[in-house]
Amino acid sequence: MGHKTALHAQHHALGAKLVDFSGWEMPLHYGSQVEEHNKVRQSAGMFDVSHMTIVDVSGAQARSYLRHLLANDVATLKQKGKALYSAMLNEKGGVIDDLIVYLMTEPDTSGEWYRVVVNCGTREKDLRWMADQAVRFDVALTEQPELAMIAIQGPKARQRVEQAVSESRARMISELKPFVGQESEGWFIARTGYTGEDGLEIMLPEDEAADFWQQLLDAGVAPCGLGARDTLRLEAGMNLYGSDMDEEISPLEAGMGWTLALEPADRQFVGREAVEALKAKGVERKLVGLVLTERGVLRAHQKVVVDGLGEGEITSGSFSPTLGYSIALARVPAATGTSAEVEMRGKRVPVQVVRPPFVRHGEKVFS
Repeated sequence: MGHKTALHAQHHALGAKLVDFSGWEMPLHYGSQVEEHNKVRQSAGMFDVSHMTIVDVSGAQARSYLRHLLANDVATLKQKGKALYSAMLNEKGGVIDDLIVYLMTEPDTSGEWYRVVVNCGTREKDLRWMADQAVRFDVALTEQPELAMIAIQGPKARQRVEQAVSESRARMISELKPFVGQESEGWFIARTGYTGEDGLEIMLPEDEAADFWQQLLDAGVAPCGLGARDTLRLEAGMNLYGSDMDEEISPLEAGMGWTLALEPADRQFVGREAVEALKAKGVERKLVGLVLTERGVLRAHQKVVVDGLGEGEITSGSFSPTLGYSIALARVPAATGTSAEVEMRGKRVPVQVVRPPFVRHGEKVFS
């Protein structure tokens, strides 16, 4: 076991099953992954995501630097606190990582400040890549390891958090718009998440995390582990880095084409040339959703067979607690229609091919 978050003692006290996750000792569940999943869909659950890497980008050329570094365009951020989802690409157009970036100052001011949140498993290569790309810009990169991060998700998440915080923070949360964050008394509170539900992601000093965690427990928020986080994000059709995308996969092949800001045409971000060449040529593979309503569980790396077109592979798969049957994300031939087969235990099982997401706000959304 490696690194521990500021909430490690709280996880132990709650009886969490702790596992190694990218060098961090993290809770997989607190007794029942399915119950935790359902708490988030029906009420409110919370996750310790303090293992995520937070990097502040500041300086006279912070905006120019991020417009070069990211495939999506931070110039579209016209409001303080507004968030942007993006991929960070290599020269071949493969995904180094996916991330969220927040504009922390008023737009179009000198010395802009942005906060970038990247995956913990890719921390070292991300920081190295970001530093290499920063060489020709007047910019400073400052990691924030002293900040803890708690995600509270579910239809009652904001209401429960409002009960657990100061009056001024509660008022701010009640007015916060989706995909926007705001500073409040030393905390950064954003209405973002990775579950397909409404909720908040809160960055706060490590020495305040344990007290806040207890206040959330007292307000009726259920502690949830990484197991439920994975089934929730899969139902929501959200990619997992290293499974659904990596450095060999273009955003065009990972269902992330919407994150590529190709206008204006003169913005030269890393990987642009490769992405445009692939788009002009046409992709041979695409990411789709699979649904198996009969018995069985779809798993990563199972082979997908598409009649007359060839083969693909499941990238993420699991039983869906909300739907009651198995779902998956898979990379398949680009011309794949609405049906395919998956090789399971030596036989081919028919599956429905759908467009993710599978669940939004607790309800089935595909047809």
